[in-house]
Amino acid sequence: MPLLGSAAMLLSFDVHAEAIEEHDRWHTHEHLPERLSIPGFRRGTRWVAIAGAPRYMVLYEVANLQTLASEAYLTRLNNPTPWTRRIMPHYRGMTRGLCAVLGSFGHGQGGTAALICFTAEESSATELHRWLLEEALPVIPRMSGLGSAHLLQGAQAAAMTNEQRIRGVDRGVDSAIIITGYDCNAVSAHAKSLCAADGLSKRGARELTSATYGLSYALAGAEIEA
Repeated sequence: MPLLGSAAMLLSFDVHAEAIEEHDRWHTHEHLPERLSIPGFRRGTRWVAIAGAPRYMVLYEVANLQTLASEAYLTRLNNPTPWTRRIMPHYRGMTRGLCAVLGSFGHGQGGTAALICFTAEESSATELHRWLLEEALPVIPRMSGLGSAHLLQGAQAAAMTNEQRIRGVDRGVDSAIIITGYDCNAVSAHAKSLCAADGLSKRGARELTSATYGLSYALAGAEIEA
């Protein structure tokens, strides 16, 4: 499967306009290398909104859920660097999900991504997941303009840490779909079709949101190790 592990941490957030340039420098040159040096962190990608909000989506692919509760990770979160302390107060509306990867289809990663977040009604969650994992998502990598599709589900609560205290309490993630591809219009159109009345909504998905992102930066743990 294209995601490099059985779990992922999904973040979406805004940053004060006057801090965007410094945020992106910090995130590229300090924060991503710091995170990817933690055992079990395999790849981190930062995306910037093309359509919709919030401005940023960040995805960390990790070996397993235990990675996101490890002593090494929590030690970093509780000991932010001076640069991190300067950047964190500029964050707004942080959503941060520690997720299990329920399904991941396709190979590689496109330069455009659609993020669909939703809450699954308990009574229909089993059938909704079956439809996504057996019918809706496996066909996406074979479609023109598209390349991969992933289904994530929030699996554990994030611990309160010093980083979170600086920026404010994070919201969690219930369920999310990420579609990537090489054609922005195709990615956006397919996300729209999944969110249509005869798609996710018909099968019990609620609180649907959707946004389209362009890849800003990516870093793999293997690069840090090298």
